[in-house]
Amino acid sequence: MWLSAMMRCAALGKGFARVLTQARLMHGVAPAGFSRRHFKKDLISILDGSMVPVPVTEIRQYLRDSNISFHDGYSCLHVRSPFSPNKDNLLFIDKTTGRFLCKDSLLEGTWEDFKDSMHLLLKEGCSFLSPDTMASYLEDSDCEDGERQVHSMEISRIWNKAVWFHDLEDEDAQLIKTMFNISKITNNTLKKFGVKCFQPTKSLVFPWYNPRDLSMKGLKLLSAVCQADVVSYIDTVYPSPTHYHNLFGITVMGKKDTEVVITSQEVDSLAVHQATGVTTVTLPRGINCFPPVLLPYLEQFKRITLWLGDDLRAWEASKLFSRKLSVKRCSLIRPGDKQPSPLKALNLGLNLNKLLKASLPASHKSIISFRQLRSDVFSQLENIEQVAGVKWTRFPEMNKLLKGHRNGELTVFTGPTGSGKTTFISEYALDLCMQGVNTLWGSFELNNVRLARVMLTQFSLLRLEEQLDKYDEWADQFEELPLYFMTFHGEQNIKSVIATMQHSVYMYDINHVIIDNLQFMMGQEHLFSDKFAVQDHIVGAFRKFATENGCHVTLVIHPRKEDDDKELQTSSIFGSAKASQEADNVLILQDRKLVSGQGKRHLQVAKNRFDGDVGVFALEFNKSTLTFTSSKSKAKVKKVNKENETPDTLPESTPAKKK
Repeated sequence: MWLSAMMRCAALGKGFARVLTQARLMHGVAPAGFSRRHFKKDLISILDGSMVPVPVTEIRQYLRDSNISFHDGYSCLHVRSPFSPNKDNLLFIDKTTGRFLCKDSLLEGTWEDFKDSMHLLLKEGCSFLSPDTMASYLEDSDCEDGERQVHSMEISRIWNKAVWFHDLEDEDAQLIKTMFNISKITNNTLKKFGVKCFQPTKSLVFPWYNPRDLSMKGLKLLSAVCQADVVSYIDTVYPSPTHYHNLFGITVMGKKDTEVVITSQEVDSLAVHQATGVTTVTLPRGINCFPPVLLPYLEQFKRITLWLGDDLRAWEASKLFSRKLSVKRCSLIRPGDKQPSPLKALNLGLNLNKLLKASLPASHKSIISFRQLRSDVFSQLENIEQVAGVKWTRFPEMNKLLKGHRNGELTVFTGPTGSGKTTFISEYALDLCMQGVNTLWGSFELNNVRLARVMLTQFSLLRLEEQLDKYDEWADQFEELPLYFMTFHGEQNIKSVIATMQHSVYMYDINHVIIDNLQFMMGQEHLFSDKFAVQDHIVGAFRKFATENGCHVTLVIHPRKEDDDKELQTSSIFGSAKASQEADNVLILQDRKLVSGQGKRHLQVAKNRFDGDVGVFALEFNKSTLTFTSSKSKAKVKKVNKENETPDTLPESTPAKKK
């Protein structure tokens, strides 16, 4: 139905495709073929090893020592705000990071900023600190005045030009609603949430109101694009994605509301609220990220239902986000045919109140029976392709063996010195990152500048040193990837590395951590005199982290020294057998050039705990783009039956037949 609506729109709009293309360029939307995603990166995308979370015990002790009364909330500690004369106005301190937010003045800052403010309050002997004075001190310096002014002008221009749906002609309003599948959403609901229509691009406009005075802080444009009978939706946000912290629907909630439904799409919030009357809000990054800065706004709710979508990734995100919100008050809507996304459920005529009542508690006991697991098992069988994980687009042969990239697993990767392990693993991770897998790089051997240069070359598939005029274009696109780097270099302590990884999971919802390589952490461990025991301890720490945080860890380990004429095997991994035993997957980059002086590199999947398929396939290295892609000829994937067995002969690529 909506495809026909798009065709009608093309006829009515005199070249809808041309207008939409111009609008997409005007709003900075990426060209077709590149999935534009926006991710919150706060101040920087490099995780400093010194940026460790503040222990909540330290925060509580400081408050007690300073005679500051506090309430222990779900995710935050509540104290009286030092930036307001009203004693009822609260300031919220994140229990994990120590960052604070005053909801009355909207001042926010670090734990050190809070302590400095309390010291100044005591020194001056006043009852409160002026919000205007403190704003200049705590102001986010990474958004320049010029940039802020440009965004403000663009926001005002779009908002003033957009129109309310009840001011549109009935036919035009219905046409646009059909394009976005919101025909059942009434004009009153759209008006209540402040949703307008931007007619030049036939886009929906979702406002970001200042919760303090309802002034306009930003907005999101949602546009529909039809290509080859497939309709996709592209969103563009103002101000820049780094500063877009909109919790859509926050201005509709009441101060005494105790129940809220969190969705990943604004149209889903409209559907839930219209059908049930329950307070709803939408996350600014959807299922990709839950910025902790939003937690204070959700402290008032005793019950939170996460209804983030109808696929397995939405379900995994729901379980991850519930940890930040406190699992005790969270319930989750399990995706399925009978429990689709909210908007789809509304359009199908389902009872959304019943679906909310059927939500499952996020918390569970340590011991459960199969009866409690039964629905989980059925869900995995029903969504077997999604359970297999995110597929690689550059390595289709990898999908045939590993089936996909899954959260909570540990992958061990090894290969001969000089075979290109770091270059391959950077493209392996980049492939997933381009599909929205939030990625954290820990490169202890190669500095971040060189690593970023390699990844940018792999991303653009160009030699940018020869085309510097295109650098900014590709760098802008590369910057929007959910990619972060640790600042560690050289030997590091495993505790510091794990603490940084945990911080990244909390702040940026990291799904994939790459550690290159394990040997750089062994020199800092003094708990064991035996180097093999040290390695076992480190591998165990990464295994525990992956399982507890639902985060995939790829661990690069050098092989032990062996005869040059032998192919590497699982037993070739340096250390004891613990690394290969703990790993869910073992990948070996075989380099026949180092053995015989000729031949190609091959990637061997030596262990696959997911379904047992192991094998090997050929790779070709393109020096100009630094990419390891499968051979353009009909490359064969040779499977082997036994786990950890190296095939007797590595497959050669079969030459393509000449026409």
